[in-house]
Amino acid sequence: MATLLNCMMWVAYGLPAVHPHSMLVITINGSGLVIELAYVLLFVIYSRGAQRARVASAVVAETVFVGAVALLVLMLAHTHERRSMIVGILCVCFGTMMYAAPLSVMKMVIQTKSVEYMPLTLSLVSFFNGLCWTAYALIRFDPYITIPNGLGVMFAVAQLVLYAVYYKSTQRQIADRKRKVAETGMTEVVVVNAEGNNKVGSINHEIQIN
Repeated sequence: MATLLNCMMWVAYGLPAVHPHSMLVITINGSGLVIELAYVLLFVIYSRGAQRARVASAVVAETVFVGAVALLVLMLAHTHERRSMIVGILCVCFGTMMYAAPLSVMKMVIQTKSVEYMPLTLSLVSFFNGLCWTAYALIRFDPYITIPNGLGVMFAVAQLVLYAVYYKSTQRQIADRKRKVAETGMTEVVVVNAEGNNKVGSINHEIQIN
């Protein structure tokens, strides 16, 4: 939801009437908007009850909000500079929210000492995405693009550091779980074959040896 709102706001920012010569901003965020809508649609299809209604309501609210912002800016602000400033400030806020969304996952990583639920690929893509947009914004000297993406680079670096710190402990936890599952499976085999004394003795003997 944070990324969906972020993409909608950046599309509004890149409109020729708001910030001219921003075709790259419109194309990438327009593509992101389509992808995020697909994600949300899948979530709505496979969710149930109150959860589905809450997400659908949030999508409608975000769409109405962005539409209202774009309409008010075009009606009340009469220069490109003022329109860019108003929409740009909102983009900074929502872009920062998007990059900060994984902070809850980072907290869970620290608590569990496991990076299972923080994919390395996503962290790397976030890092390079923020880095590229920061470089682009510095070339054009656009502070509204620089600030959220610069923060995004910092958040992504923090995720990569956590991944490096807790990678080994994650592998140990996964190995421990597999070993416990294997031991549980052996125990079930013994219980199932409890009627055959000779067979049980053989299995128990094998377990002791292992």
